[in-house]
Amino acid sequence: MKIIIAGDGKMGATLTRQLSAEGDDLTLIDSNPNALELSEERYDVMVVQGNCASMDVLKQAGVKEADLLIAMAGADEINLLCCMTAHGMNPKIHTIARVRNPEYTEQIYAMRGMFALSMAVNPEKQAAAEAARLLRYPGFLKRDTFARGRVEIVELRLDEKSKLCNVALNDMNSIVKCKILVCAVLRKGTAVAPDGNFVLREGDRIFVTAPADTLTLLLKNLGIITHKVKRVILCGGGRVSYYLAKLLLNSGIGVQLIERDQSRCENLAAMLPGACIIQGDASSQFLLESEGIADCDALVTMTGLDELNMVISLYGTSCGVPQVITKLGRMDNTNILGNLALGSVISPKVLCCNTIVRYVRAMKNQTGAALTVHTIADGQMEAMEFTVDENTRHCGEPLKNLKLKKGVLVVCITKGSRQEIPGGDSFFERGDNLIIVTDGERGIYQLNDIFE
Repeated sequence: MKIIIAGDGKMGATLTRQLSAEGDDLTLIDSNPNALELSEERYDVMVVQGNCASMDVLKQAGVKEADLLIAMAGADEINLLCCMTAHGMNPKIHTIARVRNPEYTEQIYAMRGMFALSMAVNPEKQAAAEAARLLRYPGFLKRDTFARGRVEIVELRLDEKSKLCNVALNDMNSIVKCKILVCAVLRKGTAVAPDGNFVLREGDRIFVTAPADTLTLLLKNLGIITHKVKRVILCGGGRVSYYLAKLLLNSGIGVQLIERDQSRCENLAAMLPGACIIQGDASSQFLLESEGIADCDALVTMTGLDELNMVISLYGTSCGVPQVITKLGRMDNTNILGNLALGSVISPKVLCCNTIVRYVRAMKNQTGAALTVHTIADGQMEAMEFTVDENTRHCGEPLKNLKLKKGVLVVCITKGSRQEIPGGDSFFERGDNLIIVTDGERGIYQLNDIFE
């Protein structure tokens, strides 16, 4: 598929890496020749230097033959103009624009047709929604939902006090006392697809598949005590903090937001009248202690500097804050990050890219495309949900008789309102939904791709 990516910044570079790995024909547009040169060296892509909203530049990029334009320039207005221009030159093209300004939220929805948008994405809003979900259901580092919220893949870290330390997966049932499946383990930065003889160790990050109503029982049986979040400290007053504070206030959760810039504090106070806005340095130990960090229910670090977020999160963990969430713009050094007590790590860039990649896959395969796609285990594995249709092979056959591709695991079968963690005798039928986990090295675009 021919795709144009307009804007070769952090988001554009991440998309280029993911889509080039899937074999798409990519053309990058950017005004910065250095960024383009770097991408051209790393990936098999065409590059065009210039203004992505210009007709001449889009023509050079081959917009008339392109299937999809993804506008990721720094300014929302440029992205919208780019999509409108591209659609005017090629009415059949699909367009995706990144629009981040909260002031545009309503009009983007209302005027979607006028802007010629197939989809609009807002990384900061997505990150805020993810953080709010984690705060609403504390106890897990990460939660990815499937089957319309009825099934989840959750992430847990095993510390020295965990009941699962030094336990083989075959022996887990006597401890957890509920039906779950460990679909992946991240050990020392490397993802493993474990079998029943795999022994869990301190420091492992495990990814567990379970029906949503089983998760509370899982936490209880593991001795992980959670309580409802009532007061949250947000560090940084950017867009993610604004969106998150709004969500939390609407849920009746108290918000203390720390921001260094005075004018930004004044704007936030006007936009968030229910929040306590504090002007100050979020990295100041004195300020954090005076605002009661040791007694808060959760700390979310969302300044513009990854390093600062990490330092504040580490301090929050040392103060005994029950739940810590760290926003990171760069997720390159996952091996290092995995060993730090940063709590839950969210990346607006990664969340947004996953949404776009899912759209691209659906375009390639209009029928049988994945309903849901999530990356897990620091991006080393993928969890995908498919619907079994009339074209799906091996319907009604026990899983133990099927030959799946190496690195593919069926982790859940949804039959109507019933969710089943599968065993060897389990089978799927037309209309069922399957959740599979793959090592990501094989392109799985439709359900039949999982079979040998």
